[in-house]
Amino acid sequence: MADIKTRDSVKDIKVLDKANVAGERMKKAFIRSKNTAENLMDDGQVSPSEYAEDKVRYAAEDVVSDTGHAIKRETDKAVDKGREAFREHRREKKIERQERRADEALHRFSEETQQTQSVYQNTARMRRGAQARNTTIKTAEQTERSTKQTAKSTGKATVKTAETSVKATEKTIKTAEATSKAAVKTAEATAKAAEKAAEAAAKTAQKMAEMARQAAIAAYKAAVAVGKAVAAAVKAIIAAVKELIAAIAAGGWVAVVVIVVICLIGLIVASCFGIFFSSEDKNDGSQTMREVVVEINQDYQDQLDSIKANNPYDTLEMSGSRAVWPEVLSVYAVKTTTDPDNPQEVASLNDEKKQLLTDIFWEMNDISYRTKTETETEIIESDDGHGNILEETVEVTKTTLYITVSHKTADQMADQYRFNDDQDSQLEELLGVDNSMWLAVLYGVYGSDDIIVQVALSQLGNVGGEPYWSWYGFGSRVEWCACFVSWCADQCGYIETGVCPKYAGCVNGVAWFQERDQWLDGSATPSPGMIIFYDWDSPDGESGPQDGLSDHTGIVEKVENGIVYTVEGNSGDACRQRQRAVGDDEILEYGVLIP
Repeated sequence: MADIKTRDSVKDIKVLDKANVAGERMKKAFIRSKNTAENLMDDGQVSPSEYAEDKVRYAAEDVVSDTGHAIKRETDKAVDKGREAFREHRREKKIERQERRADEALHRFSEETQQTQSVYQNTARMRRGAQARNTTIKTAEQTERSTKQTAKSTGKATVKTAETSVKATEKTIKTAEATSKAAVKTAEATAKAAEKAAEAAAKTAQKMAEMARQAAIAAYKAAVAVGKAVAAAVKAIIAAVKELIAAIAAGGWVAVVVIVVICLIGLIVASCFGIFFSSEDKNDGSQTMREVVVEINQDYQDQLDSIKANNPYDTLEMSGSRAVWPEVLSVYAVKTTTDPDNPQEVASLNDEKKQLLTDIFWEMNDISYRTKTETETEIIESDDGHGNILEETVEVTKTTLYITVSHKTADQMADQYRFNDDQDSQLEELLGVDNSMWLAVLYGVYGSDDIIVQVALSQLGNVGGEPYWSWYGFGSRVEWCACFVSWCADQCGYIETGVCPKYAGCVNGVAWFQERDQWLDGSATPSPGMIIFYDWDSPDGESGPQDGLSDHTGIVEKVENGIVYTVEGNSGDACRQRQRAVGDDEILEYGVLIP
C-alpha cells in the first residue's frame, strides 16, 4: 500500500508592530505642520493655529486609518490561515476515514484469501498464506497506527496553530488600540505644541512687522528731513555765493576761506550732481529745469493731440507708458558732464543743453499709432408715433485708433551710449537719490509738510489726464481724479512708504482710510494735504438722494475763512483749483495722511 502524504503544519503568524511606524509618522507630521504653518502665516492664507490643528488632526486620522487597515489585513490573514488549518484538519479526517475503509477492505480480502486457501491449497500453502496474512495485517496495523498518529499530530498542530493565530490577532488588535491611543495623544500634544509655536511665531511676526513699519516711517521722516536740509543748503549756498563774491571784492583774509568754499561748491556743481541746482532761478533770464520739463511735457501732449486730431476715430485705445523724469534727467546729467569731446555742467541751462535734454527725452520715448476700421451690424429701435417699437438692422462702420507709447529705461540708455564703469557708477548714484531731491528739480518743492499740495499745484492746467491714468496702467482714458491723487502721492514717496493708497476708484480710497481709522467726517475742518472725497447728489449733478459712496476725490490745498480750497484732477477733464464751504453736504469725508 502506498505511503500517505501529509502537509507540514502552518507556521506561526508574525505580529506586525505599528507603534514605531506611527510614532515616526507623527514626528514627521509635526515637523511638516510647524514648517507649513510658519510659511502660510507669512502669506496670509490661514491662521497658524488653525492650519497646525488641521494638519496634525489629518495626520492623526491618517495614522489611525492606516493602522486600522493594517489590523484588518493581518486579521484577514490570520482568519485565512485558520480556515486553511481547519480545511487541513478536515482533509486529515478524510484520510483517516479512507484508511479505515482500506482496513475494512483489507479485512474482507483476508477473509476471502483464507477461504480460497482452504479450498485450493494444502496445509503448507495455507501456513504460508497465514504468515503472509499475518505480515499484511501487521503492516496494515502499523500503517493504521501511523496514519492515526499523523492525523492526531496534524489535528493538534492545526488547533494549536489556529489558537496561536487567534492569540496573535488579539495581540495585534491590542497593540493597534494602544498605538491608536498613543497616536491620538501624540497628535493632541503635537497640536498643542504646534499651536503654541504658531502663536509665538505670529506674535514675533507682528512685532517684526510693527518694527519694520516704524523703521519705514522713521526712514521716510529722515529722508524728508535730509531733503529739507539739502534743499535749504542749496538755497543757502546760492545766496552765500553772491555775498561771498562781494566779500572777495572787498578784500581781506576772509577771501582765502571764501575761495576754498567756492572751489568745493564748484566741484559739486560741475559734477553730475549739479542737476539738483538746475531749478534755481539764476536771475539772468535763462530757463530753469522745471520750466524746460513743463515745455517738453507739453510737446509730448501736443504730439498725442495731433495724432488724435489727424486720425478721426470712434474708439481710442492707448497702451504703454513713458519714461519717468528722474531717469531721463539722470541719463542727461551723466552724458553731459562726462562727454569726452564737450563736457558741460548741468546746474544751468542754455539752448544747446536744452536741445540735448529734449533729444534724450525723445530717444527714451516713442509714440506709434495705427487705425483699424471694421463694419458691424447693429439694431436700431425707433417709435412709429403710435406706441409701436420698430427695429431696423443697419451696417455701421467704426474706426479704432490705437496709440502705443513705449520707453527705454536708464540702463538701456547706458548701453546705447556705451557708458563706461565710471559713468555707470554715477548713473546708479543719481538713480538712488531720495525722491524729495527730484521733487525740488521737477516741481520746485523743497520738502514742506504739505509736499503733496505743492506737487498737485505744479500740475494745474494739464488736460486729459493721460500722464496719470497711463502711469496707473490703463490703456485708454478713464475717469482719472483718483489716478491724479495717487500719482501726486507717488511723486512724494507716499505710496511706497504706505502713507497713501494707490487707488483708481474713489470707493476703494475711502475704504483704505476707514480701515486704518485715518479719516474725518465731512463736517470737520481739514488740514492742507488731506485727501477729500465727495458724494454728489446724483451723477448728473441734479438734486437727488445721496448714496453714501464717493464719486470724486482731490487734495486739500488750504482752509481760509470757512472755505476749503482744493486741487482736483478730472475737474472738467483738467487739473483745477476748486473751493467749497467747510461742512458742505457734498463732502463725504477726508483721508488723513500720516507720514
